[in-house]
Amino acid sequence: MRRPPPHCFPQLLSQYRFALSRGNGIPPHPHAFPPLLKACASLGLFPLGLALHLHAIIFGYFPCDPYISSSLLHMYSQNGDLASARRVFDQMPLPLRNTVVPWSAIIAAHSRAGDAAAAFSLYNQMRGLEIQPNSITLLSLLSAAVSRLDHLQCLHASAIRHGFEADLVLTNSMLNVYATCGRPDLARRLFDSMPLRDIVSWNSMLSGYARTDGCVAGLIDLFRRMRVVKGIHPDHQTYGSLISCFTNTKNGGGEVSIQLGKSVHALVVTSGVGMDAHVQTALVSMYLKFGRLNDAFLLFDQAQDHRDIVLWTAMISGLAQNDGADKALVVFSQMLSSGVIPATTTIASALSACAQLGLSSAGASIHGYVIRQRMPLDTAAQNSLMTMYAKCGRIRLCQCVFDMMQDRDLVSWNAVISGHGQSGHLAEAFILFRRMRLAQQRADAVTMVSLLQACASVGGLHHGKSVHNFVIRHGLHLSISIDTSLVDMYSKCGDLEAARTCFVLMPQQDLVSWSAIISGYGNHGMGILALKMFEEFLSKGMQPNDVMFLAVLSACSHAGLISEGLKIFNSMEEDYGVVPRLEHCACIIDMLCRAKMVKEALDFIKTMPSKCTPDVLGILLDACRTNGFVHLTEEVATEIVRLRPESAGNYVQLANSYAVMRRWDGVGETWAQMRALGLKKTPGWSFIELNGTITTFFADHSSHPQHDEMVSLLKILDGEMREISKSSTPKLYGISCNFHEFFEQVPISHVNFEKQCSHWALPSQP
Repeated sequence: MRRPPPHCFPQLLSQYRFALSRGNGIPPHPHAFPPLLKACASLGLFPLGLALHLHAIIFGYFPCDPYISSSLLHMYSQNGDLASARRVFDQMPLPLRNTVVPWSAIIAAHSRAGDAAAAFSLYNQMRGLEIQPNSITLLSLLSAAVSRLDHLQCLHASAIRHGFEADLVLTNSMLNVYATCGRPDLARRLFDSMPLRDIVSWNSMLSGYARTDGCVAGLIDLFRRMRVVKGIHPDHQTYGSLISCFTNTKNGGGEVSIQLGKSVHALVVTSGVGMDAHVQTALVSMYLKFGRLNDAFLLFDQAQDHRDIVLWTAMISGLAQNDGADKALVVFSQMLSSGVIPATTTIASALSACAQLGLSSAGASIHGYVIRQRMPLDTAAQNSLMTMYAKCGRIRLCQCVFDMMQDRDLVSWNAVISGHGQSGHLAEAFILFRRMRLAQQRADAVTMVSLLQACASVGGLHHGKSVHNFVIRHGLHLSISIDTSLVDMYSKCGDLEAARTCFVLMPQQDLVSWSAIISGYGNHGMGILALKMFEEFLSKGMQPNDVMFLAVLSACSHAGLISEGLKIFNSMEEDYGVVPRLEHCACIIDMLCRAKMVKEALDFIKTMPSKCTPDVLGILLDACRTNGFVHLTEEVATEIVRLRPESAGNYVQLANSYAVMRRWDGVGETWAQMRALGLKKTPGWSFIELNGTITTFFADHSSHPQHDEMVSLLKILDGEMREISKSSTPKLYGISCNFHEFFEQVPISHVNFEKQCSHWALPSQP
């Protein structure tokens, strides 16, 4: 029985309603029911399908007609109503039920619902009744065999046994499922044994190679064979598979993949196939992955008249993932101006770009657009929104998004825990971790790394040890990322012995773990040990990267190893091919300034290939003030303000520089400029862990319950310091200072928050 095309379904339903409304007493022909039921399933008209089921019973066609019964099975399975589908199957008379059509229909219903066990159980029952399957039966089981290679091989054997090797629809589907199972070798064996092959067969095999890592050679060989086969011509899907394979960095990447990708691009142009949306999107993604932004934009501009949402999203996500976050936001803005409604994946990519650039205002604008357009965001997009707010320091908004989420996955919990950890909110991070466990959400390596980073950021050694204990109890210590985070946490919390132990016990040390232990030694002034670890790292034949050199140079800076630091810096590009970045130059400047070699630091700055940033100049400013370079101090501080005028901290540095030179008019003018610009210095804060509890102190806050005790202790120390200051005139920043005069002018209430920390802890010590 020939099935009508889907576009005829509404007309068929209208004709059926008209025939019933005539009331001439002539029942519809039984052949009218299967296409009508198919139409109800396709269009989602299930109430009408129930009415057709009732009419089939009234007219006596059900359960006697196997085609009507099979169509009812299909309709109920499309609606997800397996119970009704099973009742239809059980109500059929045995002579009709024990045929291949209803059995194939009920098996397909369970396969479509994802119930693979029930589908194969029914198939075994069917074989037990000696009912021979047809190609439709095996085809419906293939989707249920995707995750079970043994089931797939049984179906393959059944196809051979029942003589379906020449059925192209079935064999092409088997090729695809073999590839999906990650077995292109078995797919190739089937492909080579096929008596007939069409373009779908070749594309299925090529797609299988493209989806599997390390199969570039097999894919190229098959494509060359395909081009010489008579009657087979590569199409858009063929070229799409080739491009996606070369784009996959796990298949090699590098210049070879770039050249292969360009060759495919040339074939697309010269073969006359032309550019369809799929190939164009694949090419744009490929060029972006290889960092060829100009080529990607050239293709994107050529598609100006027929850009769909897939191409826009590929462009935005590709730029965001390949160091083009600023350009991604420009393209996103162009897309909105073109009247294209973004998909949730587009929104997620744009938010990722905002997070990379730290543009909370742009991210909030995108969030506002989503709210105004009443766009429902999926969980992945909401996770991107949380991550954006967290990385931009807007942790309260991150928490609000999390609290309003209906469906939270592991990524959601990790994002909000990591956000609080990055903001120094250790207590909140652990509270969320406890809520996560109460919600029956299992933690993974990312969760543990986020908690360990939170502990490291505030020096929470006690909390870090509890995380370490949790990791061991739950068998997560075999993760190299967790082990490296443990090394980093113990190092930053001052327990270098524990850091060394964790490092030595790691089953495998990678570049990141070596960098962590070297950085730990360096930050605690153990430069000699850090250099010994670096030499041991090199002796293992490992190649250092820019992060490793940053850790080594920082260690030299903290330990005053000037000659060693300069030697390592000069060897970076010459011996290892690592081009020094601004951060490496900053380490050298810091190292020279710590050694009071300010003139040498200035000479080094003049030879730097890139311009100085306010952060680098801040290192020089501290050195100038410490070593008495008064006039240079003013010059450097003024330049910092010019480069970053929106920062209140830079104006404070300039005012302090004027104060060192006793230029009180300059101090007043600087503070007046700050007030005129509406800038306010962000209150400083510090923290201390005592007896397993993290306590935070803020500047000029007197809300701590032991504030009076701290002030009393400070008064005692203040008195002792005043007595000392009367008998000596020390130098500050190279200038003679009268501390007695200073203490007379500064009230005791102006207490530094770091002193609050240390003096609060003193009475608590045994």
